Amino acid sequence: MMVPLLVAFYYGDPLYPFLVAVVVTGLTGILLSYRYKEADEWKIREGFAIVAFGWLAAAAFGSIPYMLDGISPVNALFESMSGFTTTGATVLLDIEAHSKSILFWRGMTQWIGGMGIIMLFIAILPKLGVAGRQLFRAEAPGPTEDKLKPRIRETAKILWLVYLSISLAEVAALLLAKLSLYDAINHTFTTMACGGFSPYADSIAAFNSPLVEGIITVFMFISGANFALHYRTLYTDRNSLLKDDEFKFYSFIVIAATVILTFSLWNSMGETIFNSFRYAAFQVVSITTTTGFATVDFNLWTDSAKIVLLAVMFVGGCAGSTSGGIKVVRIFLLIKYAQRALFKSIHPKAVKPIKFNNKTVPDDVMQAIVSFVVIYLMIFGISTGLLSLMGMDIMSSLTSSIATLGNIGPGFNLVGPMANFDVVPFVGKLLLIANMWIGRLEVFTVIVLLTPEFWRR
Repeated sequence: MMVPLLVAFYYGDPLYPFLVAVVVTGLTGILLSYRYKEADEWKIREGFAIVAFGWLAAAAFGSIPYMLDGISPVNALFESMSGFTTTGATVLLDIEAHSKSILFWRGMTQWIGGMGIIMLFIAILPKLGVAGRQLFRAEAPGPTEDKLKPRIRETAKILWLVYLSISLAEVAALLLAKLSLYDAINHTFTTMACGGFSPYADSIAAFNSPLVEGIITVFMFISGANFALHYRTLYTDRNSLLKDDEFKFYSFIVIAATVILTFSLWNSMGETIFNSFRYAAFQVVSITTTTGFATVDFNLWTDSAKIVLLAVMFVGGCAGSTSGGIKVVRIFLLIKYAQRALFKSIHPKAVKPIKFNNKTVPDDVMQAIVSFVVIYLMIFGISTGLLSLMGMDIMSSLTSSIATLGNIGPGFNLVGPMANFDVVPFVGKLLLIANMWIGRLEVFTVIVLLTPEFWRR
């Protein structure tokens, strides 16, 4: 919080929102460090609890500047959780009315949350040792952990350095596109995190620049890919991305959805082929990677165009990326799992292993993927039903549920790209806050806290 405090000082904004927040969080940390001693070794149970409650604490303390800026407590918590979980759903009615420092903090929370709060601590705190492995497993997105080095701390440091390096490259590109330093940094924060917060109510449409849209589209696509593969591409094997089954399927989904949406817009909306491709490419990459930026109000599109975006909302980016959603690798392996089931219905005695990157996927990993998708869809269904019971129309209920659980941001109708989530009832906001928390931590890390077995010694 010292960084937005300096931004507030530079722009002449009120300092007390961040001064008070710094004092409160600092004193709390000092008191807890005296009260509780570090364990020699944490088990899986402790790893889940620390990650889950650590993210809740981050969102709670992160809401302090918003509350001191005059935002109600539940809206402040919603905005803070949306930031740290890189969801990008907002309840702010007039974004530009808020100070530059508050909007900078809003974007910065997404950049921190993109690579992971706990992963940042693993990278900078050497005392975590073996305990870091449990935290890494609980927070890392995807069905398997991708270690680049034998030590978890070294892996975390490498991933953060890659993240920082690509972020600096985007800042430079946006500066060359004539954005101000403030806008370049703020939009880099939220692009790299696949977050989608913008200091402008019109999002990226505020710039009305094909160049800016193109740069952000490229970096959203990069951020939706596995950062471990980015490292390997840069330092060990330049063909790592091209060899990876998940990245190839991810690219196929983006290209196919873009082509379909381009022709849908060209045919039904009366746009030129260039504008149809421009709008389609940006929106598809934004929604697939769960970034949530917008260059047009796709709430006004035809149903045939909307269905394309609705379909990719359930996909998400790659495992090990900053994006949310079910993840491409899970979709890819579920398709292979279904293919094997069809094959075995014809050849029941045949042995047909499921392969990923030329390696056999263990049955326990496949069981975990199936369980994840079932629980994910159950939470989505329950959330949709509860919101509809609160008086929201079915499309708003459905898309606000998937937009928060998948950490996407905008939906359709009442929660469209040029609208906000302030229309959601009070209890509905609490439900969507829980959705964002559960979705960012890959479901199991939070849901396991609700099982009786977790609390038994």
